[in-house]
Amino acid sequence: MTELLMPTEEAIQKAAQLIKAGEVVGFPTETVYGLGADARNAEAIHKIFEAKGRPQDNPLIVHISSLEQIKDVISGEMPEQARLLAKYFWPGPLTMILPKGDNISLACTAGLDSVGVRYPSNECAQRLISAAAVPIAAPSANLSGKPSPTTAQHVYHDMNGKIPMILDGGSCSVGVESTVVDVRSTPVRVLRPGGVTPEMIAAVLGEVEVDGSVLRPLKENEVARSPGMKYKHYAPDGSLTIFKGETGKVAAEINRRYDESEKNACIFAFEAHKPLYGNRRLYSLGDDAASAAQRLFAALRNMDDIGVREIYSEAVDVQGMGLAVMNRLGRAAAFHIVEV
Repeated sequence: MTELLMPTEEAIQKAAQLIKAGEVVGFPTETVYGLGADARNAEAIHKIFEAKGRPQDNPLIVHISSLEQIKDVISGEMPEQARLLAKYFWPGPLTMILPKGDNISLACTAGLDSVGVRYPSNECAQRLISAAAVPIAAPSANLSGKPSPTTAQHVYHDMNGKIPMILDGGSCSVGVESTVVDVRSTPVRVLRPGGVTPEMIAAVLGEVEVDGSVLRPLKENEVARSPGMKYKHYAPDGSLTIFKGETGKVAAEINRRYDESEKNACIFAFEAHKPLYGNRRLYSLGDDAASAAQRLFAALRNMDDIGVREIYSEAVDVQGMGLAVMNRLGRAAAFHIVEV
C-alpha cells in the first residue's frame, strides 16, 4: 500500500530518507508530478522504470534545489548560454541538456553522455531535494505512455502499491512537462516545448531553433534525445483525433463525426467556441493555450474514467504556449490530425 501524505516537515523528511535508501517517491513540481529517486543510484533508477513500465532507452531529467548543486550533476562549467537561461528561468519549468558528470548514473541518461537538468520552482519539490541532499532523477509519475499526472490522486491511481509514498502538493500550476533545450548547440535547440516558450528563450538569447521532432513522430532508428518524444505518448484509452482549420469548418466537421459515431464520444474545444457544438458532450480547454496546458492531462484521464472511446479535439495555434499543447495533443493522438 502506498502512503499519500501532505508535505509536512515530517513527511518531507520521511520521503527524503526513502530516497537516500534507494526507494522511489512521488512528488509534485510546477509542471507535473514526478517519480523521484537518487540520480546517482542505478538500482533506484531501475525501480522508477519498473514502476512506470517504461522502456529504459528513455532518459530521465535530474532535479536540483540550488544552482550550487549543479556541480554534482554536470561535467565542467555551465556554458554561457546555460548561465543566461538559468538567470532568467530557474527555478522554473526549463530543463537544459548539458554534459553528464561522473556522479550521475548512466541508467538515468539511457547511456547518453548528456544529462537533462532542472531546478523546479515548486516549494515541495525544492524542500524534498534539499532534505534528500542528492540530485533527484524524476520522470512523470504515470504509467508509461499514459497521460501525465497533475494531481496526487492521478499518481495514486497509477502507482498505488508500486512505490512507498506520494507527497500531495495539490494541482500543478503549469500542467505540462518542462521545456527541454539543448544548450550545447548554437543557437540552442528546443527538443520538447513547455512552460518556457521559444519566444521567451529568443528574447534572452537572441535566437532559438525548434527541433523538427516537436510536431512529428520520431523517424525509424531516431534517438529520443529528450523524454516525451516517443511516437505515441500521453495517450488515453480511446482514440483521439485533432481537427485543424478555420474554426467554423472545424466545428462542423467535429459535429458531423460526433453525430455519426456509435461510440461514447467527447469534444475538446476552447470556451469561446462552446456555442458551436450545441448540447454535445464537451470538455472545455479554457480560454487560451495556457489554460489548455493546465487542463489537458486531467481531461485525458477524465475521458478514461467515464469510458469515452472517441475524442474530437480542436487544434491549438502553435504560437507561445500553444506549441507545448499541440506537441502533447499530437503525441496523444499518434499524430492523427485532420486538415479541414
